Amino acid sequence: MDEAWLKKEIYPRFARVLRRGEIYLANHSLGRPPDRMAGDVRAALDAWYRDMDGAWDLWLRGREKFRSLVARLVNAPRPDCVIPKTSAGQGLRAVLNTFSTKARVLTSDGEFDSIDFILRVYREQGRIDLKIMPWRELTAAGADLVVLSTVMFRTGEIVTHLPRLIHGAHAAGALVMLDVYHHAGVLPLDLAALEADFAVGGSYKYLRGGPGACWLYVRPGLVETMRTPDTGWFAKKDVFAYARPEPPEFGPGGDAWLESTPPVLAPFQALAGLELTLELGVERLRAYSLEQKDLLDELLTRQGITVYGAGKDYGAFLTIQHPNAQGISSQLEKQGVKTDARGEYLRLCPDILNPRAELERAAATLRELLPPESKKR
Repeated sequence: MDEAWLKKEIYPRFARVLRRGEIYLANHSLGRPPDRMAGDVRAALDAWYRDMDGAWDLWLRGREKFRSLVARLVNAPRPDCVIPKTSAGQGLRAVLNTFSTKARVLTSDGEFDSIDFILRVYREQGRIDLKIMPWRELTAAGADLVVLSTVMFRTGEIVTHLPRLIHGAHAAGALVMLDVYHHAGVLPLDLAALEADFAVGGSYKYLRGGPGACWLYVRPGLVETMRTPDTGWFAKKDVFAYARPEPPEFGPGGDAWLESTPPVLAPFQALAGLELTLELGVERLRAYSLEQKDLLDELLTRQGITVYGAGKDYGAFLTIQHPNAQGISSQLEKQGVKTDARGEYLRLCPDILNPRAELERAAATLRELLPPESKKR
């Protein structure tokens, strides 16, 4: 998989978004959609116009295909271990609400705002006891649930000691929820081998499926036995039978974690991106990403710009640390280079749709925008 092959085989599948003409280096944020995505969504809408309530046959097949593709991507033991959600936060709340007593939750100070905010709100409402500490120092002693990203969203640092951390948490009697939003699709991921209890992720970023196409993973053993109050009629044993047995009867396995009438278009947004990722293979995508990061790091370093994130200890993006990172990102956008910033970290993420020439132009633009003190190592 090299640039010439990608231009021939992959670029034509993105003709619509590539017509924008910008240098898009925010692939770690909102991923660029394949052309086919619009057709998939249109087919789901056409079924509604054509079949009215008969469209549910197609919509539910789309949901199950989404679950199956995500299961393949993360090596979930069964597709029903993947529960569609509209956000990672919705998955977190579903898990937090399984605890019948006040849970002791341990998390890091590097979690994404949505996860961090939900946990702080639950603490303020007296629903959980919350301990926040640096991710390298996490110890699960005294915790009921550990919530941790596998790749830090600000810096791209990979939590390399996950197996040891999860093993230690289980030995201490704690369950573990992983946020794999910056992992799934760009780094090989085997949730079964990690023995993670829960994971949340979605297609917004690297999987090119847009907002709303998220999921919660619940491992076998828990998915059949734990129950969350975040439920609804799609979690019933016979969804369309309209029976009301006492006590309520849940569907099998992960279906018991479904909620009320689902947003039917989200899975169709995600199918093309998931299939492309699986077609190309995460290992190949990772190898190509490392090459691109090394190239952009080299181009920027030549300009005396300090760059972080190259190499295998980081995820898919590079960072430049600067107190005015947001301002620099805005200036770059005016110059036709789309990036983003989180706090003092300017984030740059090349992907398979960024040719070398774009990376060279982006580096030259940064050279002109960054003040001299930012270019010193």
